[in-house]
Parts: sequence; C-alpha cells; structure tokens
Amino acid sequence: MADEPDDNGYVLENQIGHLLRRAHQRATQIFLETFETADLTPTQWAALSKLASETAASQNHLGRMTAMDPATIQGVIRRLEARGLVGRTDDPNDRRRTLLRLTDEGRKMVQDLSATAHKVSEQTLAPLEPEESRALLNTLSKMAGVKSSL
Repeated sequence: MADEPDDNGYVLENQIGHLLRRAHQRATQIFLETFETADLTPTQWAALSKLASETAASQNHLGRMTAMDPATIQGVIRRLEARGLVGRTDDPNDRRRTLLRLTDEGRKMVQDLSATAHKVSEQTLAPLEPEESRALLNTLSKMAGVKSSL
C-alpha cells in the first residue's frame, strides 16, 4: 500500500528524489501548457533566456550555465539555429571557437515571452504561501550549489 513503509522502513513517497521528480514533472507540464504556442521546450527556453542575459557565449559555456550536458546543449542549439533564433559568430579572442548569440528574432521572442516565463514559475509555486516559495527556492538553490538572488 502507498505511503506505508516496507520491511526496511522505506517509503518512496517520502524520498527527496521521488518528490523532486514529481515536482519537476508538474513544473514541466505547466511550462509546456503555458509555452504551447511558442513551440519551445524548457531547455530551449533556458538557452534563449541565458543568451539574452549574457549577450554571447560558447556552446560549452552555455551548456554549463544552463546545466546541460554537451550532447543536450548541442541538440538544443541546433534546433534554435534551424528556427533562426540563435546564430554563430567567430570569437575574436579564440579562432578555434564560435560564440552563440540571439538573432533579432530570438531577442524578440525572449522579450515577448519573459512575462509568460514568470507565469510558469508563479503557477508552479501556486500551492505554496509566499514565504514557503522563498524558502523552497533558497533551499533548492543551496542543494543545486547555485547562488540565490532572492
């Protein structure tokens, strides 16, 4: 029966990994429903929004900033380039490297969807009181090893 410990006292529904996975599934569903007309995935939005704040970045650096492995960021960028949202330029400091930048269309998309992105976070955190939301975000930031700006 659910929520009852097994012979070793283990209850799946009380485990951090299980709860994070369930919360992530909920957040992803809210994102996909909210961004449906934009036809973007959460990882594509992460890359676009980070490029908007960074101006330019190598693919490797963008992957690290958005917590994506090399194969994932490569696929994300390939799809965004195909849609004309991201372009490449030579890195003036390193001839072996290219930099990714938002195109004008990519910049416009980020501007147009920023309020929508805020709605995703609001809807995801809606079951919580404001102080619970701040505490959760601060705790998750610590767990993820990132500095919170809250």
